[in-house]
Amino acid sequence: MNVYEYAMKVEKDGEKYYRDLASKTEDPGVKSILTMLADEEVKHYVVFEKMSKNQIIPTQSSVDIFKNTKNIFEKMQKENQLPNFSQDQIEFYKNALRSEENSYKFYTEKALMLEEGEQKQAFLRIAEEERAHYVLLENVIEYISTPQTWVESAEFNHLSEKFVQKTTL
Repeated sequence: MNVYEYAMKVEKDGEKYYRDLASKTEDPGVKSILTMLADEEVKHYVVFEKMSKNQIIPTQSSVDIFKNTKNIFEKMQKENQLPNFSQDQIEFYKNALRSEENSYKFYTEKALMLEEGEQKQAFLRIAEEERAHYVLLENVIEYISTPQTWVESAEFNHLSEKFVQKTTL
């Protein structure tokens, strides 16, 4: 399996994992976040598929996942929605977190092996998006683990700041 096939498998598995998690939660806010992450993995898959065929890499519109997520959490706070997740469910989210961390490291490593160019930039861009997913999942895990404390601390108001401050995983 070459690097592109591997990356496509990682992204396809990630999409499936997020959609499965979304289907198993009744919390509309968390479901929305998971669906958004699944959609992001599909975009990454398309990029790697094009790269594997030496085709032009599609320009992907940037989604401000932190802004979208902040809106979701604010809505949940206004509606006084506090999720109820079991420890087993939280472990599934932690698995997704580890997957995002591994993807970030893998894509960064592969980018460093490439000469400057379109493919290197694509690997680096996707690595940064995976890093953003990691930070987002950290916040989701905090939220579902201790929802009352997390909402009261207004942590979600600083999601994009946390991303900028976090330089490594």
